Amino acid sequence: MMAAQVIRPARLLSRTAHIVPGQLRVTELTFEVPLNHSNLSAGNLKIFGRQVTKHDTPIVPRTDSELEEYHRRPYLVYLEGGPGFGNREPQDHQLTKTALDRGYTLLLLDYRGTGLSTPINQPHLATLGGPQQQADYLKRFRADSIVRDAEAVRLCLTADYPETHKKWSIFGQSYGGFVALTYLSQFPQGLREVFLTGGLAPVKRTAQEVYTALYKKVIQRNEAYYRKFPEDVERVRKVAQYLDEKSPLLPGGGEFTVERLLGIGLCLGMNGGLDLIHSTILKLAMDIEQFGFITRAAGAAFEGLVPFDTNPIYAVLHESIYTNGPGLASDWAAHGVGKTLAESEPGLSWLSSVPQALDYSSSSSSTNQQPLYFSGEMVYPAHFDCYPELKDMKETAELLAKYDDWPRLYDLDQLARNEVPVYAASYVEDMYVDADFARETAKAVRGTKVFETNVMYHGALRAKTDEVLGQLFKLRDDTLD
Repeated sequence: MMAAQVIRPARLLSRTAHIVPGQLRVTELTFEVPLNHSNLSAGNLKIFGRQVTKHDTPIVPRTDSELEEYHRRPYLVYLEGGPGFGNREPQDHQLTKTALDRGYTLLLLDYRGTGLSTPINQPHLATLGGPQQQADYLKRFRADSIVRDAEAVRLCLTADYPETHKKWSIFGQSYGGFVALTYLSQFPQGLREVFLTGGLAPVKRTAQEVYTALYKKVIQRNEAYYRKFPEDVERVRKVAQYLDEKSPLLPGGGEFTVERLLGIGLCLGMNGGLDLIHSTILKLAMDIEQFGFITRAAGAAFEGLVPFDTNPIYAVLHESIYTNGPGLASDWAAHGVGKTLAESEPGLSWLSSVPQALDYSSSSSSTNQQPLYFSGEMVYPAHFDCYPELKDMKETAELLAKYDDWPRLYDLDQLARNEVPVYAASYVEDMYVDADFARETAKAVRGTKVFETNVMYHGALRAKTDEVLGQLFKLRDDTLD
């Protein structure tokens, strides 16, 4: 079992409100929390959030008691995917309308290190010292620290609330679901209900097991891509050949390598991902064909597809989300599993442990031409050579990959006796969260109700908002005979 921890309420530093189109009242909140909740002398961080309520003008002005009740509606806290991403503006958020219509106050919290919550960036890390000091600092930015921040904020915001309103609901998308399961493990007493979309984390699996499963889905998505766009077999190889021979730079200053090109496979598992990758490849190939180089417009568009430079936590801490406890090191699991697969899967030959010069020569009339497979949500050591923001973090990332004394993220005993209702949407064709492992987790968390579908992808919350939210609230509100 995980040891219980007493959390001090966060300190509210600022609160400002304004009205935005859509009849939304947005209150911007800044809090102070400890860097290390177990060592209050280790320094502090700022946590930023936006509280969203409906702005209306009632026909009959509310009394003071009615106004107080209106502004003390129960909270629904949205936990963003990632790791490493802050929240979008409330008026652009898919959850805003549903949350407000159902009587919640929506809270969009940026995790520590993301958005406006003391964001991680290389220049700031450099002020902390060398790679070891930077690694020690980054160890405080996983889900175990994130949920302590959230609980501290809850204690602050609900300090004068009636007991019936002190608990709050949480909604975790993707990695946000991982965070939600950590919250259920550590502070279930603070939770009323939990909603998950594509976020049933593989709580019983190692990083190596996770990537072994995920590569299978990545290969399937590559096969689907080349079935839809068979002409891109040759295009991708020609672009890769150009990169291999010319070693060009992208507009942001990073090296445009073959590994970086194939990394846009990150998009393969999202709604519209196949078409997005095709459009990108088409533009790159046509630039090379027409001009003999890649234009700034094409290069800049490409850079935005994999946000390692702007959201470095996404790269440097990604594999650590699968290390649940001491004795487990991530050890570049995606790369290790990929190298093994490359021995039998020609499409992944670029990951081979014994690199050989790729033979890009081909004839458009060839029927046996082997496509180069894109990777998925995988981080490789080579990424720390071609992204400017990551270059100076390479030694730090190596230390984190070898670190094997991580605290536990999940308490399986606590999850097995869980009493907080959990409502989850799970996607059979999910390329980022293996469906079999998701089913395993649903069984491991007592009281979980699941809507499972094979006609939606990981980003369905954004692509098919009404359908997903409708199914989740049916799980909560409807009755099964």
